[in-house]
Amino acid sequence: MKAHHPKLELPPPPGLYVHIPFCRSKCPYCAFYSITSRSLIPRWLDALQQEIRHYEGRFNRFDSLYLGGGTPTILAEPELARLIEDLFAHFDFAPDSEITIEANPSDLTVEKINMLQDLGVNRISLGIQSFDDRILSFLGRRHTGKEAENAMRKLRSSGFQNIGVDLMYAFTGQSMGDWMDTLRQAIGFQPEHLSCYQLSIEKQTPFGRLAEKGLFHSLSEAEESLYFLTTSEFLEDQGYVHYEISNFARHKTCYSRHNQKYWHHVPYLGLGPSAHSFDGSSRWWNVRSIKKYCEHLQGGKAPIEGYENLTDEQLRIESIALGLRTMQGVDLDKIAHNPQANKTIPGLEESGLVQLKDNRVIPTKKGFLVADRLAVECA
Repeated sequence: MKAHHPKLELPPPPGLYVHIPFCRSKCPYCAFYSITSRSLIPRWLDALQQEIRHYEGRFNRFDSLYLGGGTPTILAEPELARLIEDLFAHFDFAPDSEITIEANPSDLTVEKINMLQDLGVNRISLGIQSFDDRILSFLGRRHTGKEAENAMRKLRSSGFQNIGVDLMYAFTGQSMGDWMDTLRQAIGFQPEHLSCYQLSIEKQTPFGRLAEKGLFHSLSEAEESLYFLTTSEFLEDQGYVHYEISNFARHKTCYSRHNQKYWHHVPYLGLGPSAHSFDGSSRWWNVRSIKKYCEHLQGGKAPIEGYENLTDEQLRIESIALGLRTMQGVDLDKIAHNPQANKTIPGLEESGLVQLKDNRVIPTKKGFLVADRLAVECA
């Protein structure tokens, strides 16, 4: 008789993120690091190549690559080709890797789309935000509604089968009718993925500075809740799965593989200025300056600004906070470590904020609205 050996469960593969810190213009709500000049692109590419070599062999085979920004599609075709070729020359990628690039609709010519396909890009994250030119102008976007529509048509006609669309909602000047029109227009193209973000006011942005002076106002909590719940109900009625607070997918196979690594505490490597990395127990982040980033690497130093080792308790608390952002929720065993948190679960369940299923604490749609509070009470 053959001995039975239990099947070993391999850890999930890590993800790779590259921050492309260049934009043609800065949106007034955006707090991500980028600059509007292209002059440093050659120097940044040289430095990025050095950072790639610095991490060569230090992570297992990747199965996701995410090119974010900034605006990655601002790069000219030879620059994008060099970047991706450098990554594949020094890192190991699974054959079925998800390779995503964030794109501005006005950058997507047929030639650039074909070039992206030739380079192996198989997922597009399209920053549409709205199809309404009045709202696009308010948000400081450089594309028009017509350009957004044309970009979707070009991607489909070129054969792209995994398209994500970013949309923004719940702010002064946008009515519920405006928002529903945007949603209907978006799903008319049947994107595989939708990310719907409520406009958040960050301090170090033009909108943030206006808010400090009392010249820019957010919606009330009740209004924001109505937008959120209406969005979720509408998209679920259209067949989308609301699998994370801001994210919807046509099917489980269309979930963002890369972003799930963040939510499920899977290791990831971040390259480029301001990028963050996590190896399962430690986290580090790069300097938030292209010039400093380049100077570090040209001097043979890693461009790391900060580093922290996480204790088991910190990892447990983080995993609870991240898990409660998703429809999978959190294993009850993680919460059982804290007797006080364990006592709060029945009350949260009675309030309709969570449900218990298969030994997991799963947030409801109402629970998504107060995910931060749930994290505090459950940790």
